[in-house]
Amino acid sequence: MPARTWRPPLRDSAENGLKIVIVGGFGVGKTTMVRSVSDIRPLNTEETMTRAGEGIDDPSAVAGKTTTTIAFDFGRIGIDEQTVLYLFGAPGQERFWFLWDRLFSGTLGAVVLVDTRRLADSWYSIDRLEHHGTPFIVAHNDFGGPHHTHDQIREALDLSPDVPLIDCDARSRESSKDVLLTLVNHLHALATAHYAQNGAEEEIAR
Repeated sequence: MPARTWRPPLRDSAENGLKIVIVGGFGVGKTTMVRSVSDIRPLNTEETMTRAGEGIDDPSAVAGKTTTTIAFDFGRIGIDEQTVLYLFGAPGQERFWFLWDRLFSGTLGAVVLVDTRRLADSWYSIDRLEHHGTPFIVAHNDFGGPHHTHDQIREALDLSPDVPLIDCDARSRESSKDVLLTLVNHLHALATAHYAQNGAEEEIAR
């Protein structure tokens, strides 16, 4: 049996608890990211893929995948002494997309996990986040294969220049944590800019 990785216990309480969703296409690594980074044993709803999904799910681009998330994954990680992230990994198949709007409720930000071999699978994720007005970043999960520059990925996904894009390995705790820190910093920058703008407008109004 492999040795368990020790992780520091979370504080009993924290000043900031942030709900984060991890979205993306089928088999891009959402469950893997939640598992690798969570400070607690993650909750997952993975089930074995069966013949009932034939003709509905397309596993051709994810050879070797035998399980699939049918509801959501849940994990938790302490970023620092004041901030805890509650992570929700959304299911990737189209037949489970009806769950997404409920998962987005109360969400402060999102990670869109992408596989550059199947970038079209990410369009729905980005569309729904923009529809809800949810800030997000994009994380390119490295599956090997042809290298794509960030400019190429941005162009393919039609990303706004202000949306952060980062490379990652969802199997790595440190890499996945870097992704979450990038999102937290992005949310902080957006909040600071919003506060500065509203404060300036209030001063002008006076």
